[in-house]
Amino acid sequence: MSVIIYPIYFNVNYSRKEGRRVPKSLAFDAKLDTIVKAVRELGYKFDVEDEKRYPKFWWKEKGRIIIYTDESKNEVLRKIAKKVRNL
Repeated sequence: MSVIIYPIYFNVNYSRKEGRRVPKSLAFDAKLDTIVKAVRELGYKFDVEDEKRYPKFWWKEKGRIIIYTDESKNEVLRKIAKKVRNL
């Protein structure tokens, strides 16, 4: 199973309605390379697609990460957000 992660899921500048998927307490100014570093340190197998964009905001930031795991998406998102906070 795989989980697709867009940087907007962590972006503190967006509301839940706009696409943020983590609580504001775990949110940060998300950049793809920061998220990739956290995913790598968590030990997940993953692929990065630099040219893909979040469909709702297709004209903004590029990039997404495909993580291969059996964990739920919310579980993965929270782990990544907590890891970024510790970097």
